[in-house]
Amino acid sequence: MKRQMTGAKMIVQALKDQGVDTIFGYPGGAVLPIYDEIFQQNDIRHILVRHEQGAVHAAEGYARSTGKPGVVLVTSGPGATNAVTGLTDALLDSIPLVVLTGQVPTFMIGTDGFQEADTVGITRPCTKHNWLVKETDKLAETIHQAFHVATEGRPGPTLVDIPKDVQFAKGTYTEPKTANVANYQPSMKGDVEAITAMVELLETAERPIFYTGGGVINSGPAASQLLCEWADAANVPVTSTLMGLGAYPASGKNWIGMLGMHGLYEANMAMHDCDVMINIGARFDDRITGRLDAFSPKSTKVHIDIDASSINKVIHVNVPIIGDVGHVLEDALKIWKARGRKTNAEALSKWHAQIDEWRARRCLSYINSDKIIKPQYALQRLEALTKKYDRYITTEVGQHQMWAAQFLGFEAPNRWMTSGGLGTMGYGFPASIGVQVAHPDALVINVAGEASWLMNMQEMGTAAQYRLPVKQFILNNERLGMVRQWQELLHGERYSHSWSESLPDFVKLAEAFGAKGILCTDPADLDDAIMEMIEYDGPVIFDCLVEKHENCFPMIPSGKAHNDMIMGEADTSDAIGDTGAVLV
Repeated sequence: MKRQMTGAKMIVQALKDQGVDTIFGYPGGAVLPIYDEIFQQNDIRHILVRHEQGAVHAAEGYARSTGKPGVVLVTSGPGATNAVTGLTDALLDSIPLVVLTGQVPTFMIGTDGFQEADTVGITRPCTKHNWLVKETDKLAETIHQAFHVATEGRPGPTLVDIPKDVQFAKGTYTEPKTANVANYQPSMKGDVEAITAMVELLETAERPIFYTGGGVINSGPAASQLLCEWADAANVPVTSTLMGLGAYPASGKNWIGMLGMHGLYEANMAMHDCDVMINIGARFDDRITGRLDAFSPKSTKVHIDIDASSINKVIHVNVPIIGDVGHVLEDALKIWKARGRKTNAEALSKWHAQIDEWRARRCLSYINSDKIIKPQYALQRLEALTKKYDRYITTEVGQHQMWAAQFLGFEAPNRWMTSGGLGTMGYGFPASIGVQVAHPDALVINVAGEASWLMNMQEMGTAAQYRLPVKQFILNNERLGMVRQWQELLHGERYSHSWSESLPDFVKLAEAFGAKGILCTDPADLDDAIMEMIEYDGPVIFDCLVEKHENCFPMIPSGKAHNDMIMGEADTSDAIGDTGAVLV
């Protein structure tokens, strides 16, 4: 029996039928009918953020940590335009979102009405697909299509723009099972001949490497399990992009660390010198490749990706495989096992010995201090004191983000939420809120710089209102750290506007929101302060004053090759201590 209901009720029903349990949003005139329906039900929880950008980033954190699509509801005009940064962030990092925006009534579209904007036009370049719904009868089906497009194939954000009169009018509800989604059915299975060719390359490779990306995580837990099984059985070194951390465990025997601009020396050298490179769910972005004509110059290249447009877009590959990472790895393992689990064991032994030589450089060594907290030391202590917990990490963007990637270990997927492609300052705090909402009993820590954190500081109101015990671990160097580093190394030490002269007292700021503030300035106090942060049962702002002019190394300068890295001042093969820190 077909059900008749208002458009607003239809929206809430469609969300329920899609399994949605949480919406991140901010009300306004063009979405009040939807908010009225939300008020009259108890199945879906609404989290009131303090800014629409925060809503989208929170939904990203929710999505990235659960594997489910994040859902956002904002009003027309500035509500929609404030969501653009989050949409673009999600598009570049392949995060599944469904964003619902209000719009002026259909008869007012084009009249420059109050809070009118061409939302579909504005968001077309930063969504996977978007829709303007002008008929209530088509509303439910469109929402079901938005979820399908957001989650199938390469995940990404979708947007449905809904005029206010469509929300008030009655129409016929379309069930998810009868919605027309046939127009978008991406190929999941890879070509068997291409997969066999990849297996043959691996069987004879002398210096192979698995180059893994966020696509492994997006494919689901099974993909990570298959990656681990194949890498360990075939004894292949595994490296990762920033977005792929956790797809292979940091404690795994074949893990050689993150690669790229601030990747580990051994990972970058292995990428440069490998003879067979198998890209699994990464997109050859510029932070990874460095100088294109010098990128992994001697290797035969394989690329597994669900998105056909990513194949040969940046780097030409010898064996392209279009398909879902999980399906392709499953087939590859079956073929490899059926062919006798062959590898070039003698050559692999020499390859691992070479990687161990590179690892002996101890590229993350730094000169520690007992007088001031070094940011690397702060993250080493954070790692040591929190790794036993059910822990999720988000970050802002900058030096602290790179140090977090270098010094924090991730044993499983979906535990690391960061802005990769767009590099969005202000991402981490609202993302941590989304993660905490999804995992209320987990320890959620946002590793931040003071400049990035201030961009969405208003979300402290959200954390306080919902008693979300998110921990804001701010490495406060009173500088725009990465900007300052580039100015030092590449712009003649001309520090143009890379510091702030009016930072807040973060402890008082926390207390103003009803949260806990902690200030730490002495390395000797750091462990106790971190434990105080962990054990507090509400939101915390941890102001960790660190060395102001520390640089993040290793570093591949822009336009350079992987084997042309700038190393830190403490780089030495005989660095002392388990942590790689040299105490002065």
